[in-house]
Amino acid sequence: MAVTLRIVHCFRSPVGGIFRHVRDLTEAQVAAGHSVGIVCDSTTGGDYEERLFEAMKDNLALGIHRTPMQRHVGLGDLASAWRTYRIIQELRPDVLHGHGAKGGAYARLFGSLLRVSRSRVARLYSPHGGSLHYDETTATGKLFFGLERFMARFTDCLLFVSDYERNTYRRKVGEPPIPNTLVYNGLRATEFEPVATAVEAADFLYIGMMRDLKGPDIFIDALALAGSELGRPLSAVMVGDGDDLPRYHAQVERLGLRRHVRFLPPMPARQAFALAEQIVVPSRAEAMPYIVLEALAAGMPMIATAVGGIPEIFGEGSPALIRPDPGELAGKMGTAFGDRDAYRKVMPQTDELKARFGADVMAAEIEKAYFSALNK
Repeated sequence: MAVTLRIVHCFRSPVGGIFRHVRDLTEAQVAAGHSVGIVCDSTTGGDYEERLFEAMKDNLALGIHRTPMQRHVGLGDLASAWRTYRIIQELRPDVLHGHGAKGGAYARLFGSLLRVSRSRVARLYSPHGGSLHYDETTATGKLFFGLERFMARFTDCLLFVSDYERNTYRRKVGEPPIPNTLVYNGLRATEFEPVATAVEAADFLYIGMMRDLKGPDIFIDALALAGSELGRPLSAVMVGDGDDLPRYHAQVERLGLRRHVRFLPPMPARQAFALAEQIVVPSRAEAMPYIVLEALAAGMPMIATAVGGIPEIFGEGSPALIRPDPGELAGKMGTAFGDRDAYRKVMPQTDELKARFGADVMAAEIEKAYFSALNK
């Protein structure tokens, strides 16, 4: 008889790639017979995320528990941490899996506290970029990487989503003194079906969080430059939400693009893919972004920055990769727009993507890490 586990996923913000990763994992883990729960922040996310939680709740035996969690460390953290600990304590997990910097800190600290009270808990941490994006030469970076080195002693296994992320950890934090493994993000089989482009689709799509780290400002500047070079305006749809959204509205106005750029709230990725001919991922930093995998699996031609784990998807030297620079992006937009059929041929092949980035592969490797941590 298969051994079933009580698994709790802890993370701060239920938006973007981390939330997508947790949703996929919980779905696979429930299908494998495990009891699964989620603990995350209650102050982030909107209507779209609420609908996702609603769709998940009946399948999660340990429930969905939302409580305020600050993004940055501060005095408010003490009350937040205590509330989160009490929730986790009541759930009695066998596995406590933290995602992102805050989720990772909580999972490892609270898992260790549970061990003091003689509970056997496996403590796993997936950085998902998180604090690894900080510059190691700054005071903030030195603080976070010092904390990461300290927290390693409370960690049973590190799970990296890209080789880039693992190498960044080694460079900024140090060689992990604990078991660690690389497990790529994975997609469901249905996500490898092509998406049909809508009638009167825009030329380019941006979808993601509206913050500078993800490069919406680079996208807007490049759109203006490329339109000027081509002698005709390019149209775009920008899908997402975030604190910096008003600034991007103002940037579009300033560059005279208001008639050519449409802003839409968060929506399912495949629904957004139908709104444009091509997609741009202009991030300044990434770990292993789901949106790149989702778009390629759906058959969308893409321009992406060569940051984080993105080159691991395309292959080093792919003509689809650029630096996070408006001028370079504008030039590539002109190339892709000028001959869409030729540009489509440089995208990775579907069979190769399926073999490396399947959700079933991801879930099996992570389950293996759980049992290994419990059997230490």
